[in-house]
Amino acid sequence: MSFAATESEASIGIAQLSRCLAAQGLPAHKASDVKIALAEAINNVVEHAYAGVTPAKVKVRCRLHRNWLVILISDTGNPLPGFRVPEGVPAPLGSSVDELPEGGFGWFLIHELTSDIRYERSDGCNRLSLRFDFPEMT
Repeated sequence: MSFAATESEASIGIAQLSRCLAAQGLPAHKASDVKIALAEAINNVVEHAYAGVTPAKVKVRCRLHRNWLVILISDTGNPLPGFRVPEGVPAPLGSSVDELPEGGFGWFLIHELTSDIRYERSDGCNRLSLRFDFPEMT
C-alpha cells in the first residue's frame, strides 16, 4: 500500500493496514501493539522525514506469517539522524504536569512493541523494517 505523506492520508492508511492485517489473521493480542508502532513510525515519516522537503509517498509492505509479522516502511524523505534507528530513550518527564513533554516517546514505544527494528538508507530511500514475533498461544 502507498499513500501521500500527510497526516490525513497517514491516518487513513494506518486504519486500512490495521483492518487488512486483522482480516489476514493478525493475532488479536498483538493488534494494538502493531497499530501503535505502525502509527508512530509512519507519523515520524510524515513529521520528520519530509520536514523541509516536498512530501511524497509512504510505501508500506507487510508479510504476515503464523508466528510473526514484518512491516517494511519506505519513503524518500530525509534520512534518520546518523543514518541509524534512534535508541528509543523516553523524554524526561519533568517534575510537574506543566513540564510534561508533548512528544519524545515514539521511538521508545516502537522499541518496546517490536521484536526487531532495522533501518537502511539506499539510493535516496529510507527503509524501516519492524518485526513483531508472536509465538503460538497454547
